[in-house]
Amino acid sequence: MRALYVEVVVRTTLDRLWELTQDPEQHVRWDLRFSRIAPTGTTATGATRFRYERALGPHTIRGTGTSLGERHGPGGTCTSALRFDTDDRTSPLRDGRGYWRYTPVEGGVRFVTGYDYTPGFGRVADRLLRPVVLWMTAWSFDRLRIWAETGVPPERWPLRSVLALWGRDRPRASRCVTRRPGRDPMRDAPRSLDTLEAP
Repeated sequence: MRALYVEVVVRTTLDRLWELTQDPEQHVRWDLRFSRIAPTGTTATGATRFRYERALGPHTIRGTGTSLGERHGPGGTCTSALRFDTDDRTSPLRDGRGYWRYTPVEGGVRFVTGYDYTPGFGRVADRLLRPVVLWMTAWSFDRLRIWAETGVPPERWPLRSVLALWGRDRPRASRCVTRRPGRDPMRDAPRSLDTLEAP
């Protein structure tokens, strides 16, 4: 299965976008994939260790991860590398790795993610679940974009807002690019991902 890829241009400053994505308390406000992220320390190389949660009704999936952000790349580009894992058998995503890339463009920042994971329920089930995970990522990226560009907090757009088909200003996954033509998204990962310690 192909690694997941999502891209959106956000009309804001790099500093603002970095704040909304790198601060764990802000991150969980817009990202549908997480309910809680709690830093637990740092590695010898400066990476951040953390625990994460995703509440699913009566059950909460819990896992661990490591991340490393780099602010000073070529041409002003910034990156953030990530590894995560969980031993929760109910999680559709087990161990995985990915990155965020922030590229300054005219009038804003191109925000990109590429990531892949070991399916929790096997490859056959993942053929159905992977598109859902991709949609969740893209919808969350557009919710972040709206927050950064307009100041409207992401709580204004709970998941049920996807049913408000008449609302033109609601988050939409379709506003994001979700395919990297002719190239594996993981080939564009920063070098820091190869050196990042396992969680």
